[in-house]
Amino acid sequence: MNKLTKPLDARLPLAADQIPLDEFERMRRENLARWPTGAEVDFDEAVAYHQAMPAHKRLPVVMRKAAAEGRCLTQPRGGFGTLELQIELMRELESTGLADIVPTTTDSYTRNEQWAKAGHGIEESRKAGRSMLNGFPMVNYGPRQTRKLIEAIDRPAIVLSGTSYPKLTAEVGYAAGFTGYLGSGLAYTVSYTKETTIEEGIRNYQYLDRLVALYAEHGVELHRRQPGFLTGTNIPPSIAIITGIVDALLAAHQGVRDYGLELAQTLHLVQDAAAIRMSRILTQEYLKRSGFEDVFMPITSLHWMGAWPHDEAQAAALMAYGGTLAAVSGANSITTKSKHEAFGLPTPGANAEGLRITRMAIYLARNVRLDSMPEFQRECDMIRREVEPVMDKILEMGDGDVAVGTVRAIEAGVLDIPWSPNRSVKSRVIPARDADGYFRILSPGLMPFPKDVLAYHEERLRRRAEKENIPYGEELAVASVYELSDPLAKLMPRVFE
Repeated sequence: MNKLTKPLDARLPLAADQIPLDEFERMRRENLARWPTGAEVDFDEAVAYHQAMPAHKRLPVVMRKAAAEGRCLTQPRGGFGTLELQIELMRELESTGLADIVPTTTDSYTRNEQWAKAGHGIEESRKAGRSMLNGFPMVNYGPRQTRKLIEAIDRPAIVLSGTSYPKLTAEVGYAAGFTGYLGSGLAYTVSYTKETTIEEGIRNYQYLDRLVALYAEHGVELHRRQPGFLTGTNIPPSIAIITGIVDALLAAHQGVRDYGLELAQTLHLVQDAAAIRMSRILTQEYLKRSGFEDVFMPITSLHWMGAWPHDEAQAAALMAYGGTLAAVSGANSITTKSKHEAFGLPTPGANAEGLRITRMAIYLARNVRLDSMPEFQRECDMIRREVEPVMDKILEMGDGDVAVGTVRAIEAGVLDIPWSPNRSVKSRVIPARDADGYFRILSPGLMPFPKDVLAYHEERLRRRAEKENIPYGEELAVASVYELSDPLAKLMPRVFE
């Protein structure tokens, strides 16, 4: 099989194949030596700790139970700059917020492996008596101190990393007792980085997924999750699903068998329900096509990832509607936001309130499904017709190797992401909302969507342009980006004004 040329720091050419154990052991030694707390990682001790953990604190067990019972679990985001503040936050989310899954979000310095600066942030946070970091500096604290977070709660905990560089954070997090880790090589690289290559991002997460497989080989199942929200703005479901399929295949090749997908909400009830349904179906189809019959794949719905309104009542409505969307779509969990989203990091109380608002909405919509609606079936069919030609071309370009094919597809524009900051991504594909509120493809760039599918998208978008007197073109896309952050008086002016 034709492989890409290896970078200078790699011993093997890029491939989807599982990293050989001897090579992985060498990689682990080098990785753990990069910061003093890496020496605290004791794999055998971590395995014993996980094996002794009660079932209700293990995220794989909790997710499987929720899926079997048809329940939608709640999980917020959240991270503060000191151990004490993080413990306080996690306890509040568990007790007052009733969170089913408790998060620890890492800070920006940790995400970019600037651990000395993160250490300075810890000291400044202590002096100020409040968090001066936008997350928890897990690597600086190391697995022994970080384990106090796990001991402080009685729910499963997940690391929310937000990084293309997960290798040391993952070692520390799993050794500390976290049973889940969010992040993936394609989604995070195209979302958060400018210069990091797609190949480097894939390799970094191959390390993490090989680590999860190593734990599994020693009797410890850990949850991995793909963060499909991409650039935090309007992403059509098909592009998010393609990205999820790629990342799921990459993880499966490394040995992961518990791999969740996240989908950002479009805020159209039918489209979100269809997206959740088709992400589950299509990803499993491509996994089975590659020989992976045994991957458990729960789906998480994400509260709106675009710009939020400053008005707290509008923000509360977005949270409640987001809970409704997750319940109706059959999502296994939802990641929540708060009424402070437009202003920055929420207080523990505001974060907990967002959980409760969402949880109540899930309860109210728990028995509603759209399966019999013709519009739902039509949207499911449309998503399939958008995903398959692109995904098939990616695999073809890699001669069957998804890692190689992904890099080549990004370079050629066959796989594209709207508004990506990454230099490797062409970002020629442009989405916009149509007259009925669905996300459609305004410009496909070089992505190989069928001509009749694009004609359908154009017809729906032109209807909106005519209805709202907006020129057909990029103004439609721009109008879609900031729409939901506008004040109510603009969104819904009163009749006689």
